[in-house]
Amino acid sequence: MKKKIFMLFRFSAAAIMMAACFASVGLVLPQAASAAAGQGKLRILATTYPVYLLARNVVQSNPGAQVDLLIPAQTGCPHDYALTPKDMQKLAQADVLLLNGLGLDDFMLKALPNAKPGLVVVDSSAGITPLKEGNAHEDGDADHDGHDHAARHGHEESAHGHDGHDHENGHHHDHGGVNPHAFASPRLAAVMVKNMAQGLAKADPQNAASYESNASAYEKVLSGLSERLATLGAKAPNKGIALMHDALSYMARDGGLEVVAVIQEDEEAQPSAGRLITVAKILREHKPALIASEPQYSDKAVQTLAREVGIPAAQLDSLASGPTSPSLDHYEKTMNNNINILEKYFEPR
Repeated sequence: MKKKIFMLFRFSAAAIMMAACFASVGLVLPQAASAAAGQGKLRILATTYPVYLLARNVVQSNPGAQVDLLIPAQTGCPHDYALTPKDMQKLAQADVLLLNGLGLDDFMLKALPNAKPGLVVVDSSAGITPLKEGNAHEDGDADHDGHDHAARHGHEESAHGHDGHDHENGHHHDHGGVNPHAFASPRLAAVMVKNMAQGLAKADPQNAASYESNASAYEKVLSGLSERLATLGAKAPNKGIALMHDALSYMARDGGLEVVAVIQEDEEAQPSAGRLITVAKILREHKPALIASEPQYSDKAVQTLAREVGIPAAQLDSLASGPTSPSLDHYEKTMNNNINILEKYFEPR
């Protein structure tokens, strides 16, 4: 069997699991990716849409590098995604693979042995302490500061609280009980951008200054969004919000809001009548200021609940999916729109 060699930056449990998929593990020099791309552009492959959006801002001024998205832009959160032959071809051509991490890329586990020798793997979520999956008031022990979830679920924080094998915890998505949608937080998106820049700088040292400069500039943009979010909860007389899906939990947490319910626990299926009755009861009890839907899912359940309990509904975009050819500023434009909507419902009147 031909040896598969890769470089792993910013170790995480998910990335280490991926490493185990290789028949033989070794390290390559940082110059290896640049050398591999010597006959053309450095091929950088983002596993998921939000990683793609952020990575393009890190790479934008480097004509010698190209960022591609592995899976279709409209896929959303790829919990059960099956790679196509076209996807496998992209992977085979990639010099650098940018992961979301936190278990969202586990669909890659079986595919990595087909990657190019010398593939550089960068975990963009390294250092992020994830929220508990389904983080909401109804859990009884919701923790809105983003800490101590690893300890609660018996996982090591250094491994993001996720070992990829916790399938007995009652969750549908097998993320080991953690919420992998950190990209919906501008503050954590800035951490992801920094990790990407550091990984790319090591993989392509000739352009390290460009990656780091772009990342620094973009982190300031994301910090501005984060500051806008942070003022919401401080002003809001009613901090309660209900979410269609827990991808928006990070945004709510950053806004100082309290998630009282997550309507759709299984994103592969619409909530049952029983689930809607349960959520309606929670909403009547806690009376949140808003029920938030997402463009990634049908808003039928949200509209039904809004009519039933008399609470307004609005759509917020987690950026889990989007247009195939987005503008370079798509992330911040979408997030600014989200914040505008939140301000409408949570600022004092």
